[in-house]
Amino acid sequence: MTSAEKFMKEALKEAKKALEKEEVPVGAVIVKDGKIVAKAHNTKETTRNAICHAEILAIQKACKKLNSWRLLDCEMYVTLEPCSMCAGALINSRIKKLYIGTDDSKTGACGSVLNLLQDFKFNHKIEVDKYILKEECEELLKDFFKFLRERNKYEKKSL
Repeated sequence: MTSAEKFMKEALKEAKKALEKEEVPVGAVIVKDGKIVAKAHNTKETTRNAICHAEILAIQKACKKLNSWRLLDCEMYVTLEPCSMCAGALINSRIKKLYIGTDDSKTGACGSVLNLLQDFKFNHKIEVDKYILKEECEELLKDFFKFLRERNKYEKKSL
């Protein structure tokens, strides 16, 4: 197992925590010098807060732990391609490299819908490596949305 796969497995563990809370199962891990400095998962539904994405929460934790808003030598591993809000936070926090499990064809801002990390003239560019444990990341998301569709279908029938 590569180090990228090892850290993506940790991000998947975080995504499963989100799944247990019926949150969209996205997990993020920030690594510096080969050690995890922050982990997080989506909590948007439970907190009723639109910005509680796994990436934002992981960045906040890493900044606090490292006592700096600059995460220059850090890498993020995330199970789903970040949205534009999270991509902006990655740029502003100066993350060095981003590892993505799978694409987000609806809101992905790191190459799927648009590419904020590399296509624009921002002051910081982030190296991106995609499709780390892609099948596992995709399966978790597909199963979650299938569960929601089936639950909603059942709830409509019982009304």
